[in-house]
Amino acid sequence: MALTGLEDKDLKLILFGGKGGVGKTSCAIATSIGLSKKFKTLLISTDPAHSVSDCLGQPVGFKVTPVNGSENLWAIEVVAEEALSLFKEEHSRELRKLLETSTNLDEQDISQMLSLSIPGIDEVMSFKTIIDFIEEGQFEKYVVDTAPTGHALRLISSPQMLDNWIKVAAQMRWKYRFMITSFAGTYQQDEVDALLLSLKKTVKRIENLLKDNKRCEFIPVCIPESMAILETGRLLAELGSSGIVSRQVVVNNTMVSEECDFCKRRKAGQQKYLKEIKSSFSNLSMVTVPVFPEEIRGLTSLNELEAYLLEE
Repeated sequence: MALTGLEDKDLKLILFGGKGGVGKTSCAIATSIGLSKKFKTLLISTDPAHSVSDCLGQPVGFKVTPVNGSENLWAIEVVAEEALSLFKEEHSRELRKLLETSTNLDEQDISQMLSLSIPGIDEVMSFKTIIDFIEEGQFEKYVVDTAPTGHALRLISSPQMLDNWIKVAAQMRWKYRFMITSFAGTYQQDEVDALLLSLKKTVKRIENLLKDNKRCEFIPVCIPESMAILETGRLLAELGSSGIVSRQVVVNNTMVSEECDFCKRRKAGQQKYLKEIKSSFSNLSMVTVPVFPEEIRGLTSLNELEAYLLEE
């Protein structure tokens, strides 16, 4: 059985996630290759380790790069620090004015504050980058290779984190607005208010996209091992509580061969875990992928993996 529904014209965003080492990156890339045969596709990595370049066998980096050997596929590895730097550069005037009008910080303090990173900003900037690409509308499908579970969960909770920051900033501005109104009798909205409103709209767009089961799907990748099953269960529970749909799960590295004693023992040992996956995730379609004899790297092996993941 292969992944289904990914060619639906309304489905735009497909995220792959799971425990580290289960094969998220190779599954995301192989799926992108398959989709690119019919759709203009962008593969996005939000994993700080950025294994996409290694897996494809070509440099990608923080720029949209054509994938060699695939006419309709492009890739980008989002670097959160660079995304934040670009955001600060683009909105330096508004951010500086926010601090100038809402705090007692002097010029040196403000400069130092603006140079600092913010906890959780990696995921916020990563998702904002994804949303920006989708709103530009240059591609038909967007496939995301997320970081291991903890980072992935912070990625999907990034709208809430950003919303919390906006609320704090809005409270700071309210005090400034109250003071101006008290002295001048009126208040004219400025570029800071426009930025906060724009970010608020971004939060809503992200939330609406993530919770729209016609436009977004999260595909967990698991392997037939106890720890991976437990982590997949926690991931699915968090996704469900956030209103994010998962319809199917990829079970990677399953042993199918019985040609040697090791193969037989490995296959037999996996059976209880495969039954546990079917039982624990009975509401999901299960797509099994056999263990490959060699590392999945380069288009040849990625195309072999794609044949297991997608329907022809």
